[in-house]
Amino acid sequence: MSLSIGIIGLPNVGKSTLFNALTRNQVLAANYPFATIEPNVGIVNVPDERLDKLAEISKSALSIPATVKFIDIAGLVKGAAEGAGLGNKFLSHIREVGAIVQVVRAFEDHNVAHVEDRIRPKDDIEIVNDELCLADIKTVEDRIEKLKVEQKKDTKAADKITELGRVKKILDEGKIISQNFTDISDEVRDLQLLTTKPFVYVFNTSEETLSDETKKNELKNLVNPSPSIILSAKVEEQLQDLELKEKTELLKSLGQDQSGLEALIKIGYKSLGLMTFYTSGEKESRAWVIKAGSTAPEAAEVIHTDFKKGFIKAEVVSYEDFVKSGGWNQARLDGNVRLEGKDYIIREDDVVIFRFNN
Repeated sequence: MSLSIGIIGLPNVGKSTLFNALTRNQVLAANYPFATIEPNVGIVNVPDERLDKLAEISKSALSIPATVKFIDIAGLVKGAAEGAGLGNKFLSHIREVGAIVQVVRAFEDHNVAHVEDRIRPKDDIEIVNDELCLADIKTVEDRIEKLKVEQKKDTKAADKITELGRVKKILDEGKIISQNFTDISDEVRDLQLLTTKPFVYVFNTSEETLSDETKKNELKNLVNPSPSIILSAKVEEQLQDLELKEKTELLKSLGQDQSGLEALIKIGYKSLGLMTFYTSGEKESRAWVIKAGSTAPEAAEVIHTDFKKGFIKAEVVSYEDFVKSGGWNQARLDGNVRLEGKDYIIREDDVVIFRFNN
């Protein structure tokens, strides 16, 4: 399992520049709409100091981090739901991602055209949200019509129609379902609506704004309580070429405590309910991504399906105790390793060895 993030927004808001910075790829970042036609895909290793420490302690031959897939999707324009721009092709690419990052332009640059000929973040957010809602309204309406035909045979059709009616009401108001509808049923989930995905807003701003708390708060208030990140795509590009010490100093000078990449990954994990556990030994140390609340056998299955089928026990130690003891052997002698069964819920930062029947 890995985190999959689709980067969307109006043309010329800095999507491709940000994608380049996050993934070190050099895709076309041009000053005209639809510079990105087919989505660009980049796989990024999750920065993880804990994994590095585990590999050091275990003297691992390999260190394998978790990864994030970033997908740079073509710029959306007003009328996309009706086929404008790349229309349905754009929208179909969004359906394939786990979470949506909407990049919003909050910088002035007369050399970079804005598709609407003005810089108004609030309006840009509404344009994108409206197009996603309009696309979902059509999907919901089509499903309601089919259910009306099926009512004579399906006794639950009326209840489904009622629920979809509530969903449509939210969409008619231009609101994102994941932000306004708490209990999404299988009926709604099966429609793969664009607006049921977790949303994160990224304000792409100038370097000067990064240290302007008043301006940053104004931008965040445009989307509260939805999660948001304020960054400069140009600064993110600079960070990729710096050593850790230089990177830390630059971020500190801008009033930042982490890069945009790190912030995006953390928010993405949280919004999708994901977490990390580890395996560590001489052969390799590895970070594994699972759904929060997964049992030991479910976590084992991420490594190999046979691990779940033949699951016996899991040897578990917390990352902190593993480091304190200096590895598996001493952790066992210190009494920090627990034997857990099928009902054990894996915790963030657990270091695990699974015991199973072949």
